[in-house]
Amino acid sequence: MDFESKYEVSRVATFIRSHNFKRIALQFPDELLKDSTRVVRALRTEVDVKDIGLYVMADTTYGSCCVDEVGASHINADCVIHYGHTCLSPTTKLPAFFVFGKAPINTSNCANHLCNYASSSTKPVMVLFGLEYGYAIQDIIKASAVETSKFKLHFADVMSQSMIPTKDSEKTNGDCGVPERRTYRIGGLIWNLKEGQTMDVYSVFWIGPENSAFSNVVLTFNTCEIVRYDATENQLLTDTLQQRRILKRRYYLVEKAKDAEIVGILVGTLGVAGYLSMIHQIKEMITKAGKKAYTLVMGKPNPSKLANFPECNVFIYISCAQTALLDSKDFLAPVITPFEAILAFNRGSEWTGKYIMEFQDLVNSTPVGSTDISKKEARFSFIQGGYIEDPDFQDMNGGDEDEDGGLSLVNLSTAVQERGKDQKSIIKGTAKSGLEYFANRSFQGLDINGNGNGPEVFIIGRTGKASGYDNETSNH
Repeated sequence: MDFESKYEVSRVATFIRSHNFKRIALQFPDELLKDSTRVVRALRTEVDVKDIGLYVMADTTYGSCCVDEVGASHINADCVIHYGHTCLSPTTKLPAFFVFGKAPINTSNCANHLCNYASSSTKPVMVLFGLEYGYAIQDIIKASAVETSKFKLHFADVMSQSMIPTKDSEKTNGDCGVPERRTYRIGGLIWNLKEGQTMDVYSVFWIGPENSAFSNVVLTFNTCEIVRYDATENQLLTDTLQQRRILKRRYYLVEKAKDAEIVGILVGTLGVAGYLSMIHQIKEMITKAGKKAYTLVMGKPNPSKLANFPECNVFIYISCAQTALLDSKDFLAPVITPFEAILAFNRGSEWTGKYIMEFQDLVNSTPVGSTDISKKEARFSFIQGGYIEDPDFQDMNGGDEDEDGGLSLVNLSTAVQERGKDQKSIIKGTAKSGLEYFANRSFQGLDINGNGNGPEVFIIGRTGKASGYDNETSNH
């Protein structure tokens, strides 16, 4: 496959010229960054406009599958050209064009496996695929044309390669992965079913690797039989054990989150439409459940970053559907999705089997918890193995905190000193806020006022370069 076809240089140039964009941000994932300079040269030649500015972006603020509007705003970009794997999440402000790439696939082999599977299936088959295989779908359809009507094969379509946000971008479409709707949207794919039909009556044939997009499909359509065609190995994989493991793990995290007392809300995107509404809705739900919530913005989360907030019993990760499923086994506290948070913190909620990955579908579509915490009604904890009462942490901070849940820096040292007098009575399980937990920590940072009990000795550090500090002598 030639270079210009792989990166769709002509189509990108047409998109730029048709909208008269002057400052264009080119977003590359790490694995494609090596080709960025060649892409820039090819685009300059194809667009042939003198006053155009092309800017290469890498090391995205959050997941590379989302459009990095934060990075693009640093150069006042008019649009973003996104290369590589994408979730096609709607943008907030900037127009975007997506170059999915073209992963190699043996279309005839894929069609043979598809037809063989369809012939043995008692249900009609819905064919879903990674966007990098979208270019080959028509060839697969042609190769299986004889069997399409016989075995009731159905193929999803790619939504669009371009995205122009409007004033209604914050509004949810409410259709993505929701079984009660006629139109389905997931991972940049879209398809329609007959009126009254749901995905429960279909089997799913996935073309692509076992990545985050596939996990999204597995959770959303967990009532369907799902098989995966591996285009790299040219074989069909029918093992459903992984699907069951994912569901069991997510259900366990929901039960564990119910026992949380202090909750951290991780902001995993600043560009996907609807993220602010989701943050406010989740925060209101946590507060009504009688728990304490803190909003944290830290870029891409990892165990080391989250270890700085040991007072949080659980974290809610608000990001696109394909980055929301963090494997938090190495984290001190579990990380769950907004949908799982609604199940955990809305008293009386039950998991019916339906799973919603896109947080846009939860905004204003799921009622915020209306639990009356004043009743102190006990609930059964599967983690602790007995009935417990959720403590009421509302209004227990004596007005020390502002409405955003953050303590003013002016009062921080005074509050720590006052609450630190009774440190022995504060443990992680009973701390009513991050401040009380901080007061009980053995190390609270340097005492700049010199009021500590221990010796305060300041040592001048090394100077120079790490390869050879000023006070070091060479051994060569």
